[in-house]
Amino acid sequence: MKLGLSLGYWGSGPPPAAELLVASAERLGFDSIWTAEAYGSDALTPLAWWGSRTSRLRLGTAAAQMHARTPAATAMAAATLDHLSGGRLVLGLGASGPQVVEGWYGTRFDPQLQSTREYVAIVRQILRREGPLVFSGERYQLPLPGGRGKPLQLTVHPLRRQLPIWLAAEGPRNIALAAEIGDGWLAGFHAPAHAQWQQTALADGFARRSPAGRPESFEVVANLLLEIDDDLERAADHFRPLLALYIGGMGSRAHNFHFDLFCRMGFQAEAEVVRELYLGGRPAAAAAAVPTPLVEAVALVGPLAKVREESESWRSGLPTLLLVDGPEARLQQAAELFLS
Repeated sequence: MKLGLSLGYWGSGPPPAAELLVASAERLGFDSIWTAEAYGSDALTPLAWWGSRTSRLRLGTAAAQMHARTPAATAMAAATLDHLSGGRLVLGLGASGPQVVEGWYGTRFDPQLQSTREYVAIVRQILRREGPLVFSGERYQLPLPGGRGKPLQLTVHPLRRQLPIWLAAEGPRNIALAAEIGDGWLAGFHAPAHAQWQQTALADGFARRSPAGRPESFEVVANLLLEIDDDLERAADHFRPLLALYIGGMGSRAHNFHFDLFCRMGFQAEAEVVRELYLGGRPAAAAAAVPTPLVEAVALVGPLAKVREESESWRSGLPTLLLVDGPEARLQQAAELFLS
């Protein structure tokens, strides 16, 4: 089991303790640091800035949004940051959702399976640098047909032509795609007791990948929500607002992939209550409606003895890497649970 520091994306400004957390993560033996993006701070700039303060940690995006950049722009950024970090970049990619893609980026949220497949193929083709870029797909055609462009080749010689690309995915078909074409899977929320359908999706993807199946280097990454407190309800309260936001507010009533995820975990009735309250303009009531068993399914919360016992299901489950956020005391607690 490995641990990563989740730095996420910013609120109104940069988190003041980020550099301290990064230094603590490296000192405690963490494997990596990870940034994200929504429609505020981007994933690549903070990763380069904070990553420059480290010498060993892998630097990952969880996830860089595919609609934010063309495949060529992503490949350029990846090649650049991989050189600057001495080969430590893990390029995590995700599709986001219709509200961000169409409302913020102004592009259509087309069927994502084919778009993701082509996007990854183009990034890999550019980074292999085997010749000028020519690609003909359903979503992408390069050079642009009928235009004035010509096939071009990346001028930078990539430090690693097989730079790892991990895919963020929550639904069964997207998880299977991550297993089929990716070097890792960014799972987000994870419930060890409700993961059989995810294992099935991974197996389906690995079966399509090659006769060899799952590569030994393939990694599964999940968020570790950790709050140690002798009062279980108080510990669960720490994560109720976050879970209510994702279940009820990260999408619309018709399209919310996080809501769908919790339904697949077996919490459909509970998720529906939370969603209706949140979309009805009552976020506090939505948070209060997140039941403790749901929190316990996706988080390690409560007294230390309870957390220590339940941590075994995370050790023996799907993830090979757990992402933890601050404060510094939580990083120390996670290291004692999983690295000692």
